[in-house]
Amino acid sequence: MSKPDYTDLGASYNNTRKADPFIAERLQTLAEMHAGGHYLDLGCGTGNYAMHFTEKGFRMVGVDPSETMLQQARANGSDLDWRLGSAESIPAEEGEFDGAIAMLTTHHWTDVQQGLKELRRVVKPGGRIVIFTSTPEQMKGYWLNHYFPTMMQLAMLQMSTKLSLHNLIKSAGMSVIGQENYTVTANLQDHFLYVGKHNPELYFDEKIRKGISSFSMAAAEELESGLTQLSDDIDRGQFWKFKQRYENRGGDYMFMVCG
Repeated sequence: MSKPDYTDLGASYNNTRKADPFIAERLQTLAEMHAGGHYLDLGCGTGNYAMHFTEKGFRMVGVDPSETMLQQARANGSDLDWRLGSAESIPAEEGEFDGAIAMLTTHHWTDVQQGLKELRRVVKPGGRIVIFTSTPEQMKGYWLNHYFPTMMQLAMLQMSTKLSLHNLIKSAGMSVIGQENYTVTANLQDHFLYVGKHNPELYFDEKIRKGISSFSMAAAEELESGLTQLSDDIDRGQFWKFKQRYENRGGDYMFMVCG
């Protein structure tokens, strides 16, 4: 399975990936972030969530393996502590952080269990780690499967199942403290994969697609045919009929809290 090219993705990522206020509030609450606390944003990308929390009065460190992403982050928040590094080898001291967030990043890790062990190492005992992700079970409920089936199969292969993520967290020496499902709303401000759940026209915007790693791995033929079919279905009033087949009662994404 090919990996997204973050040299290309990072160059446009910051155009469409913004900190969503609702998701940020849930991350803050679930991580039990306190004023003046020191927190890690692992897989920070261009740093939108780290900068959001900095503005809220928290001390943030952003870690990402892409220098292109971090260059964007430095340009937008140069006073933050941005560090080049991977989940499997976090450039931080033992117990350096009061807590951590990992926003849509675990599927890019080479070794999820090692990444979780590293999070346990760098977060103080009792600190909370909040992972925001989606599972293959949830992604089967995305209507995107109707138009981009191969792309979605590849995307689901990258994701940990809910059970496997639970087991990996336990194997890393932590406990699952809680879990909260998230359902995409029409006003989602962070344009990740299922941003167009209620607004399919968003996927016709190349800038939005360029900020989504799944689309960067899609075959050109499937992308073209899927967008053409989607456009035709919208024009003929058929899209909403297909969408109803994919209603997802188990949430589109989830917050996993561990510590």
